[in-house]
Amino acid sequence: MSKKEEKLKEAVLTAFIDTTLEKEAFPLSVFKFCKENNIEEKTFYKHFGSLDAVKGQIWEFFYDNAMGLLEKDATFENASPKDKLLSFYFTFFEVLLLNRSYVLFSLSSHQSNMVKMSQLNKMRSSFKDFAEDLIDTGNANKNESYLQHPPKIFSEGAWIQFAFLIKFWINDTSVDFEKTDQAIEKSVQTAFDLFDNTPLGTLVDFGKFLWKEKFVFN
Repeated sequence: MSKKEEKLKEAVLTAFIDTTLEKEAFPLSVFKFCKENNIEEKTFYKHFGSLDAVKGQIWEFFYDNAMGLLEKDATFENASPKDKLLSFYFTFFEVLLLNRSYVLFSLSSHQSNMVKMSQLNKMRSSFKDFAEDLIDTGNANKNESYLQHPPKIFSEGAWIQFAFLIKFWINDTSVDFEKTDQAIEKSVQTAFDLFDNTPLGTLVDFGKFLWKEKFVFN
């Protein structure tokens, strides 16, 4: 895709976010959305099959922005799987912070669970590919095959962790989202302790953290 086409695509995403926040509702008609934002319908359909596809692409855009920033970091490529995952989470939530109002609306309680989760499907696929690469790297460092873990199964666990952190961040009212930073560090440490079959002291520590924060899964 040319830079011009990329900019047109980003313009549609930006207009969708702005329109949603200004009206406090997702656009319901491609025709009205394009007319109100001076976008040609053929331009819209060149990049998106529907308005729902735009919702999913926005989250993929957040993910791609985070990965793009990480790829510019000279130390990222050779970092350990654990450090790569930590770096991704911290960078991703910095990207989300720039779009917090939209995130809060798009994942708000008045949206159905189907609407909320369908928006994340495209990003989920990309993240699970990333997680599988991390797991493959971790497996390569294990001398015995019985110590290795199935990438597809563990990548699903990584996605559950990621979804948990997004929910935690949405509910976080601490200064500079310091509680989210703690949740990231503790959950990643716990995940890698489980992956490495090490003592589960961090699992207990993570449980205490969630209890202290009165985090409720719903």
